[in-house]
Amino acid sequence: MRTISRRGFLAGIAAGAACGGCATAGRMSSARRPNILFIMSDDHAAHAISAYDGRLIQTPHLDRLAKEGCLFTHVFATNAICTPSRASILTGQYSHVNGVPVFNKLDPAKITVAHRMRQAGYYTALIGKWHLGSDPQGFDHWEIFPGQGVYFDPVLYTDEGSKKYVGEHATDVVTRLTIEQLRSRPKDKPFFMMMQHKAPHRPWQPALRHQAVWRQKTIPEPATLFDDYATRTDALREQKQSVAHDLTRQDVKEDVPAGLAGRDRTRWLYQRYMQDYLGCIQGIDESVGLVLDELDAQGLAENTVVIYTSDQGFFLGDHGLYDKRFMYEESLKMPFLLRWPRGVRAGTRQEAMAINCDFAPTFLALAGAEVPAEMQGVSLTPLLGGTIPSDWRKSMYYRYYHDPGDHNTARHYGVRTETHKLIFFDKKEQWECYDLGKDPEELRNIYGDPAAQPAVAALKAELFRLKKQLGDDDRYADPREWPKESSYVKPPAARAPKP
Repeated sequence: MRTISRRGFLAGIAAGAACGGCATAGRMSSARRPNILFIMSDDHAAHAISAYDGRLIQTPHLDRLAKEGCLFTHVFATNAICTPSRASILTGQYSHVNGVPVFNKLDPAKITVAHRMRQAGYYTALIGKWHLGSDPQGFDHWEIFPGQGVYFDPVLYTDEGSKKYVGEHATDVVTRLTIEQLRSRPKDKPFFMMMQHKAPHRPWQPALRHQAVWRQKTIPEPATLFDDYATRTDALREQKQSVAHDLTRQDVKEDVPAGLAGRDRTRWLYQRYMQDYLGCIQGIDESVGLVLDELDAQGLAENTVVIYTSDQGFFLGDHGLYDKRFMYEESLKMPFLLRWPRGVRAGTRQEAMAINCDFAPTFLALAGAEVPAEMQGVSLTPLLGGTIPSDWRKSMYYRYYHDPGDHNTARHYGVRTETHKLIFFDKKEQWECYDLGKDPEELRNIYGDPAAQPAVAALKAELFRLKKQLGDDDRYADPREWPKESSYVKPPAARAPKP
């Protein structure tokens, strides 16, 4: 892919955006500021979107965003777990800076991108999953699930009270409430809306109309379903998030058939897991289609930035796993699709490296607002033309803290470059290194190979350079330093249904 300098890109845009639809790289003028609709699901792996990989499922409405906008191929979570990733998206900061390394609450006094978008003159709204322990701040309107929420008969609450949506599915409720906000919003200002789904989070309960269809399907198995972890560290062998051993009856919804054992049993568990997971994804795709139709109906599509992402990736039987947390590609990589007909050429593909800390600066840049110095991410707007500025990042830093914690996933940190990955399980004092060009499935740990030592040395130098640059002095490495975990805010008393 051709690269240009950031100065050159800006100069080209200033000359008149002669490309007929390339995005501006800097702040937008107030007269042309776009609306922003940010759609985020929970635990949606990029390889469960057919625009990325069509082997598992067809997602025509998500694919429409890619076809009519820009598909990013290398967007990564800096701490691949729900609550910390959400905090990074809102603050533009790593976990050790925003104070949310694990399942603790986001300080309600923290200034987030929602505050700044409202200060910039936007109407701000949040619908769906929050999962940050304290009530949302900086939004003109919000209605959220308490904690994780439930799939069927969900309760959502506002600062005025709570409502149970009897007989409905969580995905359908979030979709309808978002459409209601699009219709009732103030018409004299642009909007910034966050539409955040519970699906496809565990225990993977799709709407019955999707469940019935997917229970009849056979899902292709990943090549690494029976990964033997040869050459890898103890971390993979000691984890408790394997398809073969750790899925529960609640996960698969029925007893394993009598007589199944060994690989046949694992294959059955994989099918039941994936049938329901992909049924949830089908509901998400349907939801995106309905919202896009609403934007069309209101004449808003041309100047509305629609972004679709997930809070991190997810293992879909890859390496024999489900869940996330590990720095391996399937967990690290986030889907990221952006459509903006006024500002982005249809069918753009972007391979530059981005992180979830970049989302907040991107929102602000689109709004024509200043990006504060305390944000550690950078705006993605220079990438929307499909080229990569010559000074764009070539590596990213990752850190996972929750040890001991769910699934016995060992804490670790590491660096990913354009060609390699180095992971340090610091509590175990064990390393893994992968040549992503030769070994994209991360099956061969080359850390101890004599021929790999120059690469390992360079990766270590880059890892500790990033660690120092980002100010990570091992704060929160010890669980005793973690901010107090919060029990999620109890919803207020029930309120009358909206007319």
